[in-house]
Amino acid sequence: MSNAWNQTRRMKRFTVGLMTTPEYYGWQSKRVNDNIPEPSEESVQSMEECLKGKNKADEDLDSLKTDYKKLRLSMRTARLGKTSEQWLQEIHEEKSKTDRWERKFQEAQT
Repeated sequence: MSNAWNQTRRMKRFTVGLMTTPEYYGWQSKRVNDNIPEPSEESVQSMEECLKGKNKADEDLDSLKTDYKKLRLSMRTARLGKTSEQWLQEIHEEKSKTDRWERKFQEAQT
């Protein structure tokens, strides 16, 4: 294990030693990174435009929240926001009411 550690350490020292030559420093100072495109003036967005966009997004989000709250309220008032268990309970109650009325109707006919 220590032998592998020493080999790795020696290699790192060797590599770093080669990279710190005066030729390397000269090359590094002249190097231009072509991989990163410089922004053109057309694609640069001003701070005001960024803020306008953010404000618009915030307004849209607030509008969506308001619409969602209105929808939830209308669902509650229309009794649509129930769980399946609540719907089953209501169906059961309505069936028993229907059965009672049918019995009363049959009694009235006889």
